[in-house]
Amino acid sequence: LGDDRFAFFLGDICGKGPKAAAATSLARYTLRAAALHGLAPEAVLSTLNSALIERYAGGDPRYCTAVFGILETAGRSVRVLLASGGHPPALLLRADGRAEYLPTPGGLLIGAFPQASFTTIRTALHPGDTLLLYTDGLTEARTGEKSDLYGYDALQSFATELAPADPRTVIDALIRLLVSFGDGLDDDTALLGLGRPRHSGTAPTGT
Repeated sequence: LGDDRFAFFLGDICGKGPKAAAATSLARYTLRAAALHGLAPEAVLSTLNSALIERYAGGDPRYCTAVFGILETAGRSVRVLLASGGHPPALLLRADGRAEYLPTPGGLLIGAFPQASFTTIRTALHPGDTLLLYTDGLTEARTGEKSDLYGYDALQSFATELAPADPRTVIDALIRLLVSFGDGLDDDTALLGLGRPRHSGTAPTGT
């Protein structure tokens, strides 16, 4: 988007097979095109919602979850603008050792409602912070003899033990966690980590 603005997104199409693959291609194209037009995150998701509604209006609707964000750099500051549609909340690992979810209110499942609305939230990415995006295959993995879901509380505790950590360290630790689930991992899982190095003058990095 420019030297001082970077767009990123992660999504998950409902269903599998050729039709889901076609919907995935449409979603990627729409998100990229909307981002290049400089739209705010909530407007980007609204554009994707309209595209899915229009494309699949004749039946066999296709839904997806997605989170779309923009990193803005200005001098020594880095700001995150983020909007979500039905997607698991982003997790922010702070440089001081905290791990906190970023609530994204009003984020309905994309492609389900013609008049769906989305909200952009804003936060700062400080030196040493890492932002984690993931799909629900992680939190819905089954664990233990009772096949309980791994869940958001366990993920937050796991991230708190990691923090502070750079994106590569976070992703590698989560990959090991996913492998440990074995047969309890029922769904594909995508991970995206974005971090700001501790040296404040260094550009954000991603994994």
